Amino acid sequence: MNTPMHPDAGLKARTFPMVIHNQPIETGHWRRVYDPADGDMIGLAPVGTQSELDQAVASAREAFKTWSMTPDEERRAACIRMSEALTAHADELALLLSQEQGKPMKGLNAEFELGGCAAWMGFAASLDLPVKTLQDDDTALVEQHHVPIGVIGSITPWNWPLMIAIWHIAPAIRAGNTVVIKPSPYTTLSTLRMVEILTHELPKGVLNVVADGDGIGPSMAAHEGIDKIMFTGSTETGKAIMKAAAPTLKKLTLEMGGNDAGIVLPDADPQAIAEGLFWGAFINNGQTCAALKRLYVHDDIYDAVCDALVATAKQVKMGPGRQEDSLLGPVQNAMQLEVVERLAEQARADGANILVGGARTETSGFFYPITLIADATEDMSCVMEEQFGPLLPIIRYSDVDDAVRQANALDVDLAASVWSSDLDAARAVAQRLIAGTVYVNKHGEVAPHIPFGGSRWSSMGVEFGQEGLLACTNIKIYNIAK
Repeated sequence: MNTPMHPDAGLKARTFPMVIHNQPIETGHWRRVYDPADGDMIGLAPVGTQSELDQAVASAREAFKTWSMTPDEERRAACIRMSEALTAHADELALLLSQEQGKPMKGLNAEFELGGCAAWMGFAASLDLPVKTLQDDDTALVEQHHVPIGVIGSITPWNWPLMIAIWHIAPAIRAGNTVVIKPSPYTTLSTLRMVEILTHELPKGVLNVVADGDGIGPSMAAHEGIDKIMFTGSTETGKAIMKAAAPTLKKLTLEMGGNDAGIVLPDADPQAIAEGLFWGAFINNGQTCAALKRLYVHDDIYDAVCDALVATAKQVKMGPGRQEDSLLGPVQNAMQLEVVERLAEQARADGANILVGGARTETSGFFYPITLIADATEDMSCVMEEQFGPLLPIIRYSDVDDAVRQANALDVDLAASVWSSDLDAARAVAQRLIAGTVYVNKHGEVAPHIPFGGSRWSSMGVEFGQEGLLACTNIKIYNIAK
């Protein structure tokens, strides 16, 4: 809830200001932020308004005049400094992230996310903006350059809040743009603090952060002072951003929902692939856009794969992030918990077999157990909808063609995977799957040098690699008569 008093007036809690023009900005209203593992209050986030958004955009536009003309080597050096700053503050940020998002510190969780932030920022420094000579003869010299776009608005989600923020910030700033970022209302504090740290390595106004408030997201999409929106989140919100951005013809990079399929071929070794399948589905408690969310297993090894997954699930500790042995934490928020509960209950009502999990235990937090749903069918809600939580439907098939048909039946496909002992057979199936990335014998891996984007309703544009950097630029031609 919001409180109209300054937090020092009777409410002891750490406050996290917005940062505009490299200066801390507070408002008259604050929102309490709670740990999803136990409900304890972590701190207070400011509630952003249109006024702060306008200030941030104005600051970014002014900074763009000089940052866009800064020598390439200086921008490269700034990325290196930011990477080093992320490493230096990794422990602090990982702890705050764990408290706010719910993910544990260890494993593929908070510390892993901060390592990814530093790695992506450092990789941006290694990238070049290519100049291509298109013509060089007696009549003309024609060159193709890549130049910054302007002010980039970044809208980030709550599942990997810091790493996704860096996925937006790093290529934007490396290419010479300036940034205004709005974090999710569920994970505001860690982003505010990270931006505060990063701005010490940048000129005033190059990077600004505005906290969430009424209408801030839609206002960013419609704002005349923002030249491009980078967004990660749901497909429905992506559509709304496209609509709001249309009058100003903004450029867009949208990474949206994914209901990603995996197909296990009959020659796969259930024991050998069980751990890869499990973490492909349940990394970050299943709260990952490109996680494995529908698993198609051939009838010949269906029971063996189910048994191996159950055995793996029983070995994974779920608990509060502050417990050293926790590998999975709570669902991040009550709204998403309701989605997971509804899908599990509907699957049971529709005749599916819950192998493990399927019901909450008494707890003060948003915990929901790892839930494996056997005998799922393609028309069940848990298959048709993206669960975005600790739930995996396992669908039995006997014909590979039918498995491919089912895998391609939905319009949200960031990634897919094929699991087999025969790489040639796996590649043949992979060629038939519609997805931005198709993995073989793994699922969900991303890396800064590998372009990432989805197909159909999952994506508009691409991130990472050279292609992701160039997506933050315009092409400019110099055509010089001789």
